[in-house]
Amino acid sequence: MTQAEDELDDSSAPLIEHLAELRTRLIRSAVAFIIAVFICFYFADPIFDFLKQPVCHAMAERMQSCNLQMIRLQDGFFVQIRIAMLAGFALAFPVIGFQLWRFVAPGLYRSERSAFLPFMVSSPAMFLLGAAFCYYVVIPLAYDFFLGFQDFGGQVPAGETADGDQVVAGSGSVVFQGSISEYLSLTITFVMAFGLCFQLPVLLTLLGKAGLVSSAGLGAVRKYAVVAILVLAGIVTPPDVFTQVILFVAVYGLYEISIFLVARVEKKRTARLRAEGVLDEDEEF
Repeated sequence: MTQAEDELDDSSAPLIEHLAELRTRLIRSAVAFIIAVFICFYFADPIFDFLKQPVCHAMAERMQSCNLQMIRLQDGFFVQIRIAMLAGFALAFPVIGFQLWRFVAPGLYRSERSAFLPFMVSSPAMFLLGAAFCYYVVIPLAYDFFLGFQDFGGQVPAGETADGDQVVAGSGSVVFQGSISEYLSLTITFVMAFGLCFQLPVLLTLLGKAGLVSSAGLGAVRKYAVVAILVLAGIVTPPDVFTQVILFVAVYGLYEISIFLVARVEKKRTARLRAEGVLDEDEEF
């Protein structure tokens, strides 16, 4: 074997080891996800009952029964599958995140690991915060707003709500009788949109830590960020101005918080470089 061939074999060995390690981490993540999906499929009914509480509460206030319907024969099955997969991913995310961390961590320096780990923890925490804000604040307001458009003309038929309360006949010839599939899609769209948008401080702070963005630069493009956030709000939320305004206010607030966090990162970096003698007292990084 020539020296060149020997060097080629030595260089390919680490790549094969990394691929084997990646395969192991992916298999463990997939197994955790599949187990979580089966668990959540068993509990799909109570999960869906939890998801439909906002619209049921809004309908109960109007003395209407909360009866979401299956428009297509297969709707019930596929709704349970979607719930199981989404909830299963959320349930398995700690395992998936840990496997990702174990794969990436050996290639990082100690300082890089200590800097990257907080973002691994804060990312799911911010997603849950955004999802909770959406579920408990935005969705009730949005669904109450939507249901307000059914109350005109004609008569609402009398009946009984899901809680056993009697429905009193009243005005409203246009009555909501929603599809479980469409309702789940709308709810998931809301939750995912707010959960992902709440990742903005994590992303920008991480970029600031890497030196790719600065607080001064983020402040300078603030007016462009406003336009971008407005466009984003128009894309990820249903076409009603009310919800878009709520998302805009939330995301713009997160943008301002991101500028503050990036400024703190820069301040700490400058102090560290001055302590190491890299920068003079009057220099800025």
